[in-house]
Amino acid sequence: MMRRHYQRFINGSCDEDTTDVLFVESTASVSPPTGLNLQRDTCSAPSSPRISYGAKSEMEGQRWLPLEANPEVMNQFLRQLGLVPTWQFGDVYGLDAEVLSLVPRPVCAVLLLFPITEKYETFRQEEEAKIKAQGQELSSDVYFMKQTIGNACGTIGLIHAVANNQRYLEFEPNSPLKAFLLTSAKMSPEEKAAFLEKDESIRVTHESSAQEGQTEAPSLDEKVDLHFIAFVNVEGHLYELDGRKPFPIVHGKTTEDTFLEDSAEVCKKFMARDPQELRFTVVALSKA
Repeated sequence: MMRRHYQRFINGSCDEDTTDVLFVESTASVSPPTGLNLQRDTCSAPSSPRISYGAKSEMEGQRWLPLEANPEVMNQFLRQLGLVPTWQFGDVYGLDAEVLSLVPRPVCAVLLLFPITEKYETFRQEEEAKIKAQGQELSSDVYFMKQTIGNACGTIGLIHAVANNQRYLEFEPNSPLKAFLLTSAKMSPEEKAAFLEKDESIRVTHESSAQEGQTEAPSLDEKVDLHFIAFVNVEGHLYELDGRKPFPIVHGKTTEDTFLEDSAEVCKKFMARDPQELRFTVVALSKA
């Protein structure tokens, strides 16, 4: 049985003394770990190849207080913005088939937190150049936005997850999140980012949720090297949505039944690029 650890995050940086969550790849029966220590993260937009994602990154404007890497905090954040809790985020404790079978179904979105390393940045630049040269077919129904706010990758991941699954989700009357999605639906990714910068309802709710975690929030200027992205199924294709990238990434075909497993395969590729890294977290949005 091979064991790897991954840490729980949402939105950013980590301290090495934080307790890890057990990530298991095996054929043995595995029970989810309990009594986990929680941690907070921040993240930033692309900067130089030296990977300095702190206060001197490209996002020297707004910076938000990081959210805690806790599905309960994520769910509370979305409830406060008017999402009816018929679907809930929960931890994914491993990526092998048996552990994935523990995740409630159906699943409509997956969030991955991973470390931004030199290996990853090299891959990202090569991937972008390849797609620009070869092109890719994107559905016009994909909701995608850029990230221009520091410490906001977790929030943007949540927006991506919800925006691309509105056919399943329910909203309260006068939901601020629903209003944001309706108003921004036809905007460009850059316009959506600018619109988020001006949305007081989401910002205030974000700050409120950040205060509800079980760990102390770090400084807004803390150096960071981790990032959250979302995976969604749009018209039978698996999309990776990352506000640091110029466009969505298509990872082939998928179905409602295989979406979680297909997303897990892409997550494994992120891990394989940095086999010495332990800082990975996966959460899934499942029907409650």
